Amino acid sequence: MKQIIASAQKTIALEAASIAALNNYIDASFEKAVTAIHACKGRLVVSGVGKSAIIAQKIVATLNSTGTPALFMHAADAIHGDLGMIQPDDVVMLISKSGNSPEVKVLLPLLKGFGNTIIGMVGNVDSALAKQAHIVLNTTVDQEACPNNLAPTTSTTAQMVMGDALAVCLMELNEFSGRDFAKYHPGGALGKRLYLRVSDLSHQNAAPKVLPTANLKQVIVAISESLLGVTAVVNNTNELLGIITDGDIRRLLEKTDNLTAIAASDIMNHTPKTISAESLAVEALELIKTYDISQLVVTNGSQYLGILHLHDLVREGIL
Repeated sequence: MKQIIASAQKTIALEAASIAALNNYIDASFEKAVTAIHACKGRLVVSGVGKSAIIAQKIVATLNSTGTPALFMHAADAIHGDLGMIQPDDVVMLISKSGNSPEVKVLLPLLKGFGNTIIGMVGNVDSALAKQAHIVLNTTVDQEACPNNLAPTTSTTAQMVMGDALAVCLMELNEFSGRDFAKYHPGGALGKRLYLRVSDLSHQNAAPKVLPTANLKQVIVAISESLLGVTAVVNNTNELLGIITDGDIRRLLEKTDNLTAIAASDIMNHTPKTISAESLAVEALELIKTYDISQLVVTNGSQYLGILHLHDLVREGIL
């Protein structure tokens, strides 16, 4: 057991050290690579073989989801027809630990003949890739975490982190916002947190309301029929005056037995927590958590529109 734990800790330590060492390679070449990709009028085509190809696919996925158009081209397939996907305005990034893979060495003169800018992400600065690429991103590591120093472990971690550094820099240059992120992530809870608005949820609910002159029975009926535990109190022009919750009714019943003269205006909360219909649903969640309440009144200015309940947020996976 101790040997297993020690081996795992050694692996983590080696990979952590390789990531820290990347700071030494964030230099003018890195800046030049980011600038070239940012200025590119086409796409960033990322290629590699073996484990580097898998890292290339991950980098492409990250770039596409953060506003930098990118596509993956397997280096082996490239020399059997996939080179046709490269357009004149594209920048090409080849990823290789050794920089001397046969497929990479075949690709290099072909790409240079196309006239595309070539970025080499490479762990050997004396390799064919490092010498022929227009821009070099150095991902050299001292050793693999593999006990035989063979299986790509530390080196692929360094490649992935270098790709993340590129992506984040490009996001900042593109001023890529949370709203932009939502455009590319509409599915699942993450997407909903980024684009779902209060109006998208509240319109599914009833919009219970009574006038301030409504008697207690009318208030109870409005609360019961909506199944939301609350009713708004509005004036004749639908302006919000306050709310009454089922809790307000219970507290009233505990205090008095004389209910005949009770009107909605006597028991309503004059300062309910409200939210604009155009606000993000995640903003509504923060208000509900902050004030420890179950519902918010949805408004457009002073106009009452409806009720957003905590259950709506749970149902949509926002909470």
